[in-house]
Amino acid sequence: MMKMLSNDEARSLFDTARVARLGCIVNGQPYVVPINCYLEGDRLYSHSLPGMKIAGLRENPSACVQVDEIESDLSWRSAIAFGKYEEILRSSERTDVLVKLLRRFPMLTPVESAISIDGAAPEVIVFSINIERLSGVSEG
Repeated sequence: MMKMLSNDEARSLFDTARVARLGCIVNGQPYVVPINCYLEGDRLYSHSLPGMKIAGLRENPSACVQVDEIESDLSWRSAIAFGKYEEILRSSERTDVLVKLLRRFPMLTPVESAISIDGAAPEVIVFSINIERLSGVSEG
């Protein structure tokens, strides 16, 4: 039987999820990509290289992030956070977010290590989704 998750239950899914899915609008179309992120207060933090999602989020900052925990077709939980994209520009805050991401995901290859075609290190975008609404459901 389906049931709504409490706010605490939905938050706990974000606290334990290894992969989340970021939904945004790119060129007027829905676009969903996997990301690693962590939840702190009412903000989900992540980082990225420049690309389609960053271009789309800069144009339209409305976004959602979804996580799930699936044991079987009849036993699962899912949570989704809706909010606004915000780039983190202050150096000390950017460093803090990157350290926390790498602490949570130690096997995550830092995007800073990527090399662009011309050999220069690409710009790393550190961002948050400022949560306006959080909900979740479960089955089983």
